[in-house]
Amino acid sequence: MGKRRAREGIEGCEQAALVDNRFYKSPRAGHVPRSSTRRSTTARPRPHSPLRLTPSHRRALAGCLAGLLATGAWAQTKPPVIVEAAEIRARPDLDVVAEGDVVFRQGKVEIRAQRLSYDQLGDLARAQGKVSITRDGNQYSGPELQLQLQRFEGFFSYPTYFFSRTQAGGDAQRIDFLNEDLAIASGATYTSCPRDGPDDPAWVLSTRRVKMDFANNEGIAEGAVLRFYGVPILAAPVLSFPLTDARKSGWLPPTLGLDNKSGLLLSVPYYWNIAPNRDATLTPTLIAKRGVGLGAEFRYLEPSYEGTLNLNTLANDRLTGRSRGSLGLLHEGSLFGDGFYRAHVARVSDDDYWKDFPSETPSLTPRLLAADLRANKPVFGDWRTYARVLRWQLLQDASNPIDLAPYDRLPQLGVRGSQRLFGGLEFALETEFNRFTNPDGNLQPSRMTGTRVHALGSLSWPYATPGWSLTPKLSVNAASYSIDQPLTSGERAGRSRFGRSIPSFSLDSAWVLERDTQWSGRAMRQTLEPRLLYVKTPYSDQGGLPNFDSAGKDFNFDSIYTDNAFSGIDQVSDAHQVTAGVTTRVLDASTGAEALRLGIAQRFLLADQRITPDGEPFTQRVSDLLLLGSSTLSSKWKFDAGLQYSPEIQRTVRSILGARYSPGPYRTLNVAYRFKREESEQVELGWQWPLYGRPRENMNRSNGNTCSSAWYTVGRVSYSLRDSRVTDSVLGLEYDGGCWIGRLVAKRLSTSQVEATTQLGFEIEFVGLSRLGTNPLRVLKDNVPGYRMLRDNNSPDGNQPTAP
Repeated sequence: MGKRRAREGIEGCEQAALVDNRFYKSPRAGHVPRSSTRRSTTARPRPHSPLRLTPSHRRALAGCLAGLLATGAWAQTKPPVIVEAAEIRARPDLDVVAEGDVVFRQGKVEIRAQRLSYDQLGDLARAQGKVSITRDGNQYSGPELQLQLQRFEGFFSYPTYFFSRTQAGGDAQRIDFLNEDLAIASGATYTSCPRDGPDDPAWVLSTRRVKMDFANNEGIAEGAVLRFYGVPILAAPVLSFPLTDARKSGWLPPTLGLDNKSGLLLSVPYYWNIAPNRDATLTPTLIAKRGVGLGAEFRYLEPSYEGTLNLNTLANDRLTGRSRGSLGLLHEGSLFGDGFYRAHVARVSDDDYWKDFPSETPSLTPRLLAADLRANKPVFGDWRTYARVLRWQLLQDASNPIDLAPYDRLPQLGVRGSQRLFGGLEFALETEFNRFTNPDGNLQPSRMTGTRVHALGSLSWPYATPGWSLTPKLSVNAASYSIDQPLTSGERAGRSRFGRSIPSFSLDSAWVLERDTQWSGRAMRQTLEPRLLYVKTPYSDQGGLPNFDSAGKDFNFDSIYTDNAFSGIDQVSDAHQVTAGVTTRVLDASTGAEALRLGIAQRFLLADQRITPDGEPFTQRVSDLLLLGSSTLSSKWKFDAGLQYSPEIQRTVRSILGARYSPGPYRTLNVAYRFKREESEQVELGWQWPLYGRPRENMNRSNGNTCSSAWYTVGRVSYSLRDSRVTDSVLGLEYDGGCWIGRLVAKRLSTSQVEATTQLGFEIEFVGLSRLGTNPLRVLKDNVPGYRMLRDNNSPDGNQPTAP
């Protein structure tokens, strides 16, 4: 029955193809087709006549042939076969022969050739002439292919191949397919560079034999030689590389670095892909002047927590004669459902570590390292409980010591929240217990230590309309102390337990006025936003009291509208003052984007202020004047400016001016000027800009790794006008060759007035393979505002381990 259905199927297909032929005449009634008559077993069979089709008939025949080849018991476990060609001969349940622009499809496999034969019983396809096969996005091309489709076993003679996920490929003398996940290529090459005529690609990996394990995302090359513009730069008996952009275990390329203190640095990292959510990188490092060190990074990601652990050790530093090392931990996760905890730990072995190994202490305050563990959990509504343990490590320098160090908190426990009451009243409260101790490395061991319990409470009645708001608020700052050493002076001399409570009243009012306008034909909206803040805080003698966490606030547009000149709890400034200011903004009427902002603010004192950050009473009736401006008149230009003017000395006390020009991708120029009277005056310049060639943004990304051949310069320079010297600098060159990128970066970090650390890094990124050299991407991202990786859509993140 199966053969009969197959024969009926092919006759139906022949007739369906002929119906569209204008020379075809339908059979008369009662006519019996010759193919349906019984033949004698001794009769000479009629030779098969090829069925020649015009292109308009191919789709119809392909569908019929798919139905034909799907008949029989063999089709119950195999996907159907679809064949398109200029000429097709088929024997049901036996074979198919197709010639002329053949397209053969079965499941995920597509074969194109000039001639193809398919043995249904053996599930074997043989193709000759301009053969190409596509499977899961990978493409192979060559003169001859033999393949068992279901098992994906066979060979390809003299093929070329291309892997779509890495945009790379090569050629070989022969590829043997062992199964759908495993192939072996003999005499193979690999590159992501296009071949321009007879010239060799910019880089190519030549191998004696390559085993490609697609299930494990690993290519293992034997007798591998990496050539760069024809010059061998790396040879290895065995070399591992990824077949996709996914992670895999293996040795990463060696990295080289140069340091003016440590000399030449050679690292050979090993990447361990432990699990989809865990990995580690082990990095043995040879430091020319110091010895052999080992670095390790472990990353993990779980449903309820995640983190990164970094360890570095140098068993015997030949320059210092002692062992050195560092530890860094960042861990955070959920706690009891809706709670949260976070641990951030940074520790080093000695005070000079940040100078000698600056890349291993990426901290905004490299001489002040924290071990900080905190947790908080909602209780109900807007109320939360929290806990914290904080310990500091101070890295002291004899030429520039840290005299005033922050206290350790062992521990900090608190409750914080707010509650809306009847009549629109709002109540807020923060209450804490803290134990303060001196940190390691503190130069004042006799400094006061002890415990503090404080409460910050407020009761406010906010009233708001669409254009106006008024908020009266009554607040109190209460603290109780128990110190380890009794006070030695003041009215509390001889006491170790005492407390104080300071009330405060404020009245905050603000307006928002708007009008429609136009700028150069654009519909805009301009606002006028005046604000008045009245504060009354009585004077309270705080002489002799501990100061565990208070410091003077920076005087700016945010702090001028607060009721206390100090941060923290211990110090409370007396105040009888009014702060007045006005801000105007110009917004795009359709998008709301801000095109211009201007602001002015000043504080007016109604009485002398006796408790101030500098310890001297403030008797002037007006504070410094603050001016603010920012503009984004176009997507290319952005300006920022801030100025603090002193009416007392009639001079500018502090100013900041900045501008950014960014006309397109990989084009950014930043300029900033910072001035603080009698302290510092500094100019900063940062940039990323094409120098020569065709920049990447002008290339069609659909062309893959088409060579853009462009040079870029990148850097940041900070120059002190006061000291007439460069304080910090990063200078680099980048070359984008399309299939490879070169980077040369030099970084100079001042560690004192007369001392600096200089590092030099060089890297070649072979796109689709790996990187060779020192990875400077983190340096560029951290130091150059607006820096963008040249291949940010195609390359791995510079902060992530690169799979070999």
